[in-house]
Amino acid sequence: MVGLYEYIAERAGYRIAGVYIDRLEEACMALATFPKRGTSRDDLLPGLRTIGFERRVTIAFRVLKTEVEIVTIAYAGRRFEDDL
Repeated sequence: MVGLYEYIAERAGYRIAGVYIDRLEEACMALATFPKRGTSRDDLLPGLRTIGFERRVTIAFRVLKTEVEIVTIAYAGRRFEDDL
């Protein structure tokens, strides 16, 4: 998420970037409570799910036996499939 923070900070300032990253981290942590949300993307990777965040981010994750693994976070239309 450091790259995303720097990208936003360059365009909107460090405070805005920090607040945005805090919200994004909160959204990722919330997946532990209800991990089966989002869209199943088994066509790309077994067990992969995606969820949108604030219309600008796609969070790709997998639900493992004891944890949720964040596979990638794609910002502003970047193709998350390229990171798999």
